[in-house]
Amino acid sequence: MSSVLLIGKETDTVRSIAQALAASDCHCERASGGAAAIRRLRQQSFDVVITDPESTIDEGLALIEEMRDIRPGMKAIVLADSSTPEEVIAALRARVFVCFSAPFDVDEIASFACRAATDSDWRTEIEVLSAQPDWVSLRANCRILTAERVVIFLGELRSELPEPPHDNVMLAFREILLNAMEHGGSFNRHKVVEVSAVRTERTIVFYVRDPGMGFRREASEHAAAGEAADPAAHLERRAEMGMRPGGFGILLAQGLVDELIYSETGNEVLMIKHTA
Repeated sequence: MSSVLLIGKETDTVRSIAQALAASDCHCERASGGAAAIRRLRQQSFDVVITDPESTIDEGLALIEEMRDIRPGMKAIVLADSSTPEEVIAALRARVFVCFSAPFDVDEIASFACRAATDSDWRTEIEVLSAQPDWVSLRANCRILTAERVVIFLGELRSELPEPPHDNVMLAFREILLNAMEHGGSFNRHKVVEVSAVRTERTIVFYVRDPGMGFRREASEHAAAGEAADPAAHLERRAEMGMRPGGFGILLAQGLVDELIYSETGNEVLMIKHTA
């Protein structure tokens, strides 16, 4: 059974996370604070450490650095009451597994903790190519879990957006990213996609480049975009081709953002959402 060390005082949030971990068959032990967590790690190893939700990201990262002196391979999930772009970038550079700011979805935190516990490739899955608050560029391996981690990080990066537009743009980005990893990278962990997230005064722009040869949407038999008469007809073809259920990603993204622009070959896409 996976083991998780959860740091934090006895609060409703900490209790709820512990309950969600138990429901996910993760063994959870508690430490009231950073000093107690250090003592526990000296005594035994844990698959994952979750930082105190009442601490800041910077405080969590400082503690993680100290804990990794004791357990170098330790995976960490960082929780914080709030986040800034600078803090999210610091978390990416520190190679934490994922970070969340309040309000917390305890089931999502537990799910990531349990998957992190059994993930042996996490350290090399996301590479920061360059990063500043308004422009972050990453390279990510073509795995579904890696895609979900990238979405969480970049969603935190743009946490200043009001909830409905924030959720919509991140859902659209998730679909485009998974599309790139599936069709361009065949979900091959040895292949990578390149991602940039850019914030201008009036827009949010995501750029995704996959390692494939590209495609033309009008010629793609496994996509839903061309199925006006029978929108679900592509599902049978996807099953015959051994592909996961889906195919509505492009249609969904088009409905959630203002512009979706593909390169001529189809392996690069710009996704633009106007915020003003």
